[in-house]
Amino acid sequence: MPDRSAVSEDVAGPTAADAEIADAASAGDGHPPTSGRRRADRRILRRALVAAVLLAAVLAASYFVPLPSISSVRDWGADLGPAFVWLFFLAYAVVTIAPIPRSTFTVMSGIFFGPLVGFAGAMIASSVAAVAAFVLVRRVGRDRVQPYLKAPVVRAVEYRLERRGWLAVGSLRFIAACPFSVANYCSALSSVRLVPYAIASILGMAPGTAAVVMLGDSLTGDTHPLQLAVTGGLFAIGIAGLVLDSRLPVSSSNATSAAT
Repeated sequence: MPDRSAVSEDVAGPTAADAEIADAASAGDGHPPTSGRRRADRRILRRALVAAVLLAAVLAASYFVPLPSISSVRDWGADLGPAFVWLFFLAYAVVTIAPIPRSTFTVMSGIFFGPLVGFAGAMIASSVAAVAAFVLVRRVGRDRVQPYLKAPVVRAVEYRLERRGWLAVGSLRFIAACPFSVANYCSALSSVRLVPYAIASILGMAPGTAAVVMLGDSLTGDTHPLQLAVTGGLFAIGIAGLVLDSRLPVSSSNATSAAT
């Protein structure tokens, strides 16, 4: 006589074990587990939204609260002369090759040098750091870089790079959805070529870098409301690009066309 509990389990439908088997099967096909990928995408979106809210709060505070101390920091930087500009952006380019956040340097670019020089210098330094990290990681290989690639977001980044190639590089650069160094290292370990990587990085970094530089400039207290609106608009572009990228289907055909 058949076991009624076994029959009831069959009728009840898929179990948690079935879901794990399905995830394992999808991973074996070269796809990360569906549930894990969705969790990673949601985590990226949450972090981006939290960052946007915090930055909006800082922008509002910089407009309504006087900040003479930060204004004096700009005066101090100007007193150091032109050599300080070169030394600052040289340090920016060299230090951010390592797994060190570049956001501090980008904000300080706006504080010290204003929106124009700050943006130009930050873009040049970020581009040099991104290309240098890419070349270095390609030379040393995965084994030397693996200790720095343990964050949960890394697998989602690698998956998008595998399926979209340099197109994923541009979308990752729109906003700080993942650390700057992680995007550099994962791109170097993918099949993306150097020139498309560099172009996609520059185009993708531009809106977010401009927004953060103008944020730094606004902290000096001399901020026009139009500048605040432009900064908010640039952050909105970055978030919109991130949301669009998370919604678009990722297929192997996209990876083939993007890598060539």
